[in-house]
Amino acid sequence: MPSSRSAVPAIQIFTAPRRYGEHLSREEVAEIVAPPSDVLELANAWLEHHGVHPSTISTKHGGSWLTLSGVPVSRANELLSASYQLYQHIGTNDTVLRTLSYGLPAALVEHVQSVAPTTHFGFPRTPRQEPPMRRGGETTEQTKVPGGDPGTVLSSRDQDVTPSFLRWFNKTSSYVPSAVDRNVLGVVGYLGDQPSPDDLRQFMNQYRFDATSAAYSVVQIVDGVYDPSNPTIEADLNIQYTSAIAYPTPRIFYSTGKSDSQGDEFINWLDYVLGLWSVPQTISTPYGMPEYEVSPDYATYVCNLFAQLGARGVSVLFSSGNDGVGRGNCLLQDSSGNSRVQFLPNFPSTCPWVTSVGGTTGYNPEIAASLSGGGFSVLFPRPSYQNNAVPPFLLNLGRQYNGLYNPWGRGVPDIALQAMRCPVVLKNEPWETAAGIISLLNDYRISNGRAPLGFLNFLLYGRCLEGLNDITSGSNPGCNTDGFSAVPGWDPVTGLGSLDFERLVAILSRW
Repeated sequence: MPSSRSAVPAIQIFTAPRRYGEHLSREEVAEIVAPPSDVLELANAWLEHHGVHPSTISTKHGGSWLTLSGVPVSRANELLSASYQLYQHIGTNDTVLRTLSYGLPAALVEHVQSVAPTTHFGFPRTPRQEPPMRRGGETTEQTKVPGGDPGTVLSSRDQDVTPSFLRWFNKTSSYVPSAVDRNVLGVVGYLGDQPSPDDLRQFMNQYRFDATSAAYSVVQIVDGVYDPSNPTIEADLNIQYTSAIAYPTPRIFYSTGKSDSQGDEFINWLDYVLGLWSVPQTISTPYGMPEYEVSPDYATYVCNLFAQLGARGVSVLFSSGNDGVGRGNCLLQDSSGNSRVQFLPNFPSTCPWVTSVGGTTGYNPEIAASLSGGGFSVLFPRPSYQNNAVPPFLLNLGRQYNGLYNPWGRGVPDIALQAMRCPVVLKNEPWETAAGIISLLNDYRISNGRAPLGFLNFLLYGRCLEGLNDITSGSNPGCNTDGFSAVPGWDPVTGLGSLDFERLVAILSRW
């Protein structure tokens, strides 16, 4: 049960360009988000009045979050004027305990932002699974990769995108991390996803034989599981590619929640990591859900938690999705029960306090991947850092797709990286590469006595813009439309473009 006191106004001060790098401690963030003492007393009195014993109430983050343990469903129904029942997802058969509505005392309504679990039914999902990439086939314009693995041959199309290619293409091959005792890369797994150390070893033997000793640690959160004998391809992929790009930077895999979890996976993980004295400098998360599945109060609260991570010096990257502007016919019902078509961006990618990563494909030229998720948030307004970048795109778009998207919403993605033809894995997986590159940039900063980057977007849309490769070709079809097109400048297919590590290092070296 989180307080409605927002941390964003105060936290924005410490992520804005003029204060960049002045990150906050756990205690400083908790002080910002803590509710007034009289509000906390009021909430505790209400709970005790309904038979919730004080010993079952715990507070976290300066009292901004109250957790109740051992409360039976009957008491929760009475407490919240709710009707909790088990609900099963038609597509996945996942079961959760939820209520269709709930209520709070009038004196608390303005102070409580969200109660969970209640009406939030969304399940974090990995990108849609596709058949494994086919091998072989005709190639054209074949080229040896400078500094690549012996015998590595690449082409401008129809060729596996290996770690050697990614390191060459993004210009990280010659960089050797040196702040490995002060820089950590976190990878988050939900729904029981878990990697295998044996798979990682085999992957590194095949694709980066100078890093076969690469390993990772595992943290199990709430009902997280870890059984390396039963790995999932999504978790394997995340660990393998972040390891291949960022080695020897330490990596932590966070196992959070199972598919039948009754809790909330995003909040469970955020609650844990925000409680740490020392947090990872970079975090990669591929999971998301269509924004329309998320209630505004829940989305706002979770987004504010990501803002807290940014203020503590954490760079958080989310996939923008792999369904273009939306999967299927994109029919939604409005409040009157009428059906209408609407483009479907993904949350938490649409949260303005994370960096949203789309996909590209090919080189010479690099173009937008057709599956790259992109669009405009319905829940979150356009953040200030996009005020110069987004309007030119909308002006050129004109009246096309009027009514299918929110032109005043937060635009996604922010950046894009190679997303197609990763060997033995699935389509559209650019965020691990992005997280690996950002982790290397954090290593550069830390090894030179500077603070980690933290929240990235003010930098990306500002002084680091010249360190990006603008993508001007391709589109992201969906919802039975051609989708948006990649154009000069920002666009809702590839964002500002792909990362050039060497140019970004040169920019960061000047301040």
